[in-house]
Amino acid sequence: MQGAPAFPPRFGSAVSLSPTPAPLAPAKPTGPAAPRLLVSIATYNERENLPKLIEEIHQYLPHADVLVVDDNSPDGTGKYVDELAARDSRVKAIHRAGKLGLGTATLAAMRYAMDHGYDLLQNMDADFSHPTRFLPGLQDGMANHDVMIGSRYVRGGGTENWPLARLVISRCVNGLVRFLFRMPVNDASGAFRCYRVANLRMAKLEETKSRGYSFQQEVLFRVHRTKARLGELPIIFENRRHGKSKVNSKEALRSIAMIVYLGVQNFFGTDRLIGPQRV
Repeated sequence: MQGAPAFPPRFGSAVSLSPTPAPLAPAKPTGPAAPRLLVSIATYNERENLPKLIEEIHQYLPHADVLVVDDNSPDGTGKYVDELAARDSRVKAIHRAGKLGLGTATLAAMRYAMDHGYDLLQNMDADFSHPTRFLPGLQDGMANHDVMIGSRYVRGGGTENWPLARLVISRCVNGLVRFLFRMPVNDASGAFRCYRVANLRMAKLEETKSRGYSFQQEVLFRVHRTKARLGELPIIFENRRHGKSKVNSKEALRSIAMIVYLGVQNFFGTDRLIGPQRV
């Protein structure tokens, strides 16, 4: 979800009013009050990626629990997670009946984090598009933020081998989100994020309308309106190592329509997404 990848010469800093340098070593808990951390991964046919991904996560975050939300993958992903969980108490699993989508999988992970007393929830993709080497920097940034975003669109961030059309669409969607939702972030569509669970509790996630790609923008907006402090860490979004992309053009169009629908309501002050509003 080869050995551990080498650190790049510079990680960059979390983008905020008070930049926090990224660490140059695996993040470690510091004392008895260290926050409980859950890393969540949604899977569908990720059996090839998962063993190495979980290994790398624990190399960088040895104290973290890893929750895999599997949608009954035909390739045996869920069975592998159960076998690993039997050997390693840090590995947890949620098995769902079928392919129910990334949005509801992420909501299930958020509910699990709230129900089981975690302090931080780190979400990431299973295909290595979110490189594990950036995990310590995101955790370091949580010292001064309530959400840390692995950002492609701040200085030092970027994408690897994306077609021009995909990059243009992504940039335009993020510009639209900044304008309509008035959120001070450059990358509102990426899933590589760490949340403070206390803010998730206040965000009324059960009222989330989005289920597709627009889920990321809506959830970030809901959390932002709990007066959460948002930060961004530059990352390089890499291509998946194994398996096929789940990107669906029809779902992408539906998600853009949902972003416009929610954003226009917010822009004109007619939405009732959550309270209290950020002032």
